[in-house]
Amino acid sequence: GLARGGLPDVEVTYVPDWYNHALFLDANAQCVSSALARVEPTLREGAELVFTAHSIPESMAARYPYRAQFEETARLVAERAWPGGRYSTVYQSRSGRPDDPWLGPDVCDHLREARARGSEAAVLSPIGFVCDHVEVLYDLDVEARGVCDEIGLPMVRAQTVNDHPQFLDMMTDVVLRVCNRYEHARPLELV
Repeated sequence: GLARGGLPDVEVTYVPDWYNHALFLDANAQCVSSALARVEPTLREGAELVFTAHSIPESMAARYPYRAQFEETARLVAERAWPGGRYSTVYQSRSGRPDDPWLGPDVCDHLREARARGSEAAVLSPIGFVCDHVEVLYDLDVEARGVCDEIGLPMVRAQTVNDHPQFLDMMTDVVLRVCNRYEHARPLELV
């Protein structure tokens, strides 16, 4: 049928969560491993791997598994890329009303605290993002880097998965699974 304005209706079928898909984890682990290799070898043992995701209001986080999925992805990537290494989960890109509580800690606040605790280097991995877009480039490569320069904390940022072949294979796998699931039937409408 046609929707308002003469445009065709578009049916949308959502794929299941893929935060713990092996190919997604492997692609991120390779990005983290490449970043860890760029840390000065004498500082690597005292480095901290800092995973970031976009902050959301706490009221929204209470209704969705966002935080738990982010933390699970971080744990699984850390196990693959840096077994036994120290890692943390933090948030970036907070926006909205200043009075509304959002998920934290903020990446810049965390970096200051990590340095005060004795961290010798930081490897930032924005696993809550799938591409190196403006929020990653500004929040981490400008703001977080500025904090690290100010406090004398060497920092390396891992790339996001962008067009990593394993990430693309993961997306293909997830979409094909949904297509195969509904090969002989239509998905129920979301109401």
